[in-house]
Amino acid sequence: MVRFPAIPQAIVFDLDGVLFDTEALYRDALLAAASDLGIQIPLSLCQRMVGLHGHAARMLLREYVGDEIDLDAVWTGASERYHAMFDTDLRLKPGVTALLDTLDEFGLPRAIATSSSHGTAIHHLEAFGLRDRFDALVAAGDCERCKPYPDPYVRAARILNKPANCCLALEDSQAGVRSAVAAGLPTIMVPDLQQPSAELRRLCAGIATDLVVVNEWLRQACGAASRNEPAH
Repeated sequence: MVRFPAIPQAIVFDLDGVLFDTEALYRDALLAAASDLGIQIPLSLCQRMVGLHGHAARMLLREYVGDEIDLDAVWTGASERYHAMFDTDLRLKPGVTALLDTLDEFGLPRAIATSSSHGTAIHHLEAFGLRDRFDALVAAGDCERCKPYPDPYVRAARILNKPANCCLALEDSQAGVRSAVAAGLPTIMVPDLQQPSAELRRLCAGIATDLVVVNEWLRQACGAASRNEPAH
């Protein structure tokens, strides 16, 4: 059962796995690049990388493969494969456009807080004509610390000029949920490659199967609030 928080004053979206169906692309590109170099990476390691900034993901990979592997070669190969997928395999997650329409209808500002680079985020948004539909973008390099630290969500709430506890975070990963909750944002997890553990379920205000569910809740909640407003 989904437990949604109070009606938010703003929404902060993660990018990969929430707005765009890209987490599987990252995973497949990394697995293929490693395989080309004779390295077999377990899916469990890929799962742990979800939501992390590139440096943190590289550190996990280094711990697994050791110091004798040319990590730059793996990373470069994965990046080349991933970028090649942009033109053929980049997809929006279900419900994105409808949810943005709802935010427009009820006048709710929105931001993105992502571990991806500005260039990657802007590329994805422009590919679907969504760049102008967000009020702020917090990406890699904007904060001293990335997810799972709270800095990206603290910055996003500050840019939106809203109290953190009045902004709703939409996340798909353990690192992202930890980041948003630590920043004080009520958080709905919309699982992608990572499924919520018992601990994540306790941290989250709710778990939703997709953004379609989030949109349905938000429309009902905002509509009810509008109907209950006193006449002026």
